[in-house]
Amino acid sequence: MELKNKTIILGVSGCIAVHKSLDVASQLVKQGASVHVVMTSNATRMVQPIQFQVISRNPVLLNLYDSKDDWQPPHISLADLADLLVVAPATANIVGKIANGIADDALSTVAISVHCPILLAPAMNSYMYQNAFVEKNLQKLRKNGINLIEPASG
Repeated sequence: MELKNKTIILGVSGCIAVHKSLDVASQLVKQGASVHVVMTSNATRMVQPIQFQVISRNPVLLNLYDSKDDWQPPHISLADLADLLVVAPATANIVGKIANGIADDALSTVAISVHCPILLAPAMNSYMYQNAFVEKNLQKLRKNGINLIEPASG
């Protein structure tokens, strides 16, 4: 996919691999994409939102109700703009939320609002990844057309 002039939503959930998302954001910007980052609260415990804001040159969405501008639901406005949603890293928690249509934070709400391709990069302990519930959620996502980047160790 040519990324120049494309709008990419980068969803970032909280796990040890979260620092790699900074590189993902940087690479997307270098390829000419407009990157909009949505972070879970756990992700903000490991990486500061300002880091993504500096890289992307866009505000970072942390909460659906923090908008100080004219009121427009951010999950809808982002969904309308998006050419691709990338969730990297995708924890077992966010995988489960998306697979089951749970919208209880900014990232999960954006994920079920978009009408564009979705790419998830699951990142979790191998025991978690092999858990029957997680495997079923991943199968459900695949069945519904969501693309997955299979995890690597480290």
